[in-house]
Amino acid sequence: MKIKVLTLFPRFYDSFLDTSIVKRALAKGIVEFSSIDIRSYTKDKYGRVDSAPVGGGAGLIEQLQPLVDCLRANKGPSAHVVFFTPRGHTYRQEDALRFSKMEELVLVCGHYEGVDERFLSYVDEELSIGDYVLTGGEIPAMAVADSVTRLLPGAIADASLEDESFTNGLLEYPQYAEPYEYEGKKIPDILYSGNHEAIAKWRKKEALRVTKERRPDLYRNYPLGKADRKLVKELEEGNEEPEWLKKALEKGRKFIKKD
Repeated sequence: MKIKVLTLFPRFYDSFLDTSIVKRALAKGIVEFSSIDIRSYTKDKYGRVDSAPVGGGAGLIEQLQPLVDCLRANKGPSAHVVFFTPRGHTYRQEDALRFSKMEELVLVCGHYEGVDERFLSYVDEELSIGDYVLTGGEIPAMAVADSVTRLLPGAIADASLEDESFTNGLLEYPQYAEPYEYEGKKIPDILYSGNHEAIAKWRKKEALRVTKERRPDLYRNYPLGKADRKLVKELEEGNEEPEWLKKALEKGRKFIKKD
């Protein structure tokens, strides 16, 4: 897959490309990433890419010519062009999944007070990463590039993607790492039981709990199955140690940490 970012600040991505999963994906040839300087396409003899808004107003507006010429010179025939703006729809995991199946993604970063409105007719999609204002589209483009790259086959282990937040409509269940106890806080014993079926059930229950508490909007839209409804009933009744959990703990007692 190719990811191209059109920006006035191409050096912004230097450290991003040299770290963690993105660096490994680039080394493996899973993704090609390039940041392209919009300013290099201006025809202004002074290198300007902006001017005051027509009709008056604060700030500077990115001019159409450098944006269009930069886009035309760098987009392939199958490219999907995204522009970041507060008007765009909010970026979600399903968008990352959709983008990860594309051949080429072109991310256009606005700056200053905005871009010439006519440029929007050259893009395929407008996106926002939240209801707040940034100085430019570079951070949103980085967020999209990161979220898409990690979904590409071979970037990370497939198992790492299976139970992530938003992948199945719920937030992810709690995760723990050794030691067993730290400052009086213990890892739940069920995770040491060796009973993988019970552990999966406990994790699903915790995912339902966390989603209901933290993201009720997601919870309302989640299609509860028969087994899910039983777990939800336990949550609503405050049943922290149902019979299935007691049995799993009893059978797995030799694995459960005591120190």
